[in-house]
Amino acid sequence: MVLLLSLAGCYAKPDTFGKLDVAKWRSDRGGCNGVRATLLTDFNASRQEFKGVHVNDLGGILGRPDVNMIADRNQKYYVYFLEKGIHCDDAKQPSKARSVAFRVSAIGLVTEITFQNGTP
Repeated sequence: MVLLLSLAGCYAKPDTFGKLDVAKWRSDRGGCNGVRATLLTDFNASRQEFKGVHVNDLGGILGRPDVNMIADRNQKYYVYFLEKGIHCDDAKQPSKARSVAFRVSAIGLVTEITFQNGTP
């Protein structure tokens, strides 16, 4: 019985989400190794599938965001850098590297995905 309960508490992170190899995505923290930039075609093909995903699941799929920002009306942005930038050497410095931001609603669902330089 104890074994069953301990197994129920385990959560295996997926290796893919749509066409995106999220295991590779997660391995490139901050986009500092250039792996995320090579995954952009697959990311774009899977982009719409992220809408409606709960924020807890987003972290499980893509890993911890590089930047977590609070927006107005209890909304948040989860930002993932796509390329190497100043943030790779000094996380406290604002980076202008290409990034993708997931806007998360007050109820914790992804509502919008945007690309920009730096943070939104």
